[in-house]
Amino acid sequence: MVADSMVGTGTGGEPESSDSLRMFGAVVQALRENAGLSREEFGEYVRYSKHTVASVELGRRMPDPAFVERAEEATGNTGALRKAAGRLARQPGLAAWLRQWARMERTAITLYTYECRLIPGLLQTEAYARTLFRNQLPPLNDEQIEAQWVARAERQRLLRERPNTAFGFILEEGVFLRRTGGVEVTRQLIDHVLELAELRNVELQIMPQVQETHAGLDGPVQLLETPENKWFAYCEGQESGQLIADSKVVSMLQMRYARMRSQSLTLKDSMSLLERMRGAL
Repeated sequence: MVADSMVGTGTGGEPESSDSLRMFGAVVQALRENAGLSREEFGEYVRYSKHTVASVELGRRMPDPAFVERAEEATGNTGALRKAAGRLARQPGLAAWLRQWARMERTAITLYTYECRLIPGLLQTEAYARTLFRNQLPPLNDEQIEAQWVARAERQRLLRERPNTAFGFILEEGVFLRRTGGVEVTRQLIDHVLELAELRNVELQIMPQVQETHAGLDGPVQLLETPENKWFAYCEGQESGQLIADSKVVSMLQMRYARMRSQSLTLKDSMSLLERMRGAL
């Protein structure tokens, strides 16, 4: 994902503002108390624990879209929370256009990724990620690179901490053949990807370099299913991104992803190919 390689400070992001989170939390608390609800009662309305409600009110947690919408309903649909949420600062290491998607990603029950340019952030090693950060233009300083890696490593915890979330990846063979960072970085990367592919909640397929029919020629795409079984899509370009909620467009992208799954190597053959590539390095 471009956002995986180019997120952070610089052109696309900025450090998180604790002031904005605290302000949002104060608005939530004021509206909750005005509605005569305890944190536990409010938590039942928004379907989050009272501890999560407390974290949001104290400015310690970035609220996701579902929290904001349910909180609005629970407090009379004043519009104040939607407006306040729109002013929340970006998370550290996340570009502006990825902000909402990242919040949804943390609670998704299904997440599919097709990538043709680089290894997705969830699968990157530290050496591979730092290679991307060091080659970013305009250049990043050491502090910015470190902040990006910290954010990347935190996000990668999703794979192991959400065992009930289904993660699917379709990667072009060429992203490994490029040998980004050199032979040793690529060798470590393939070992890491093979290890992650053994997780029960992870499926990884390789789209072969030679493929006469390909449903993904329009570029990378991510598909996400929320706990409410709603699907969203996310597409990226250079310095831009698009979060797609239109059900017709999302359905079309799901169709393309499904076709790519049939055009890619099987799970077993994909692992065999990666092992052969690893042996050839």
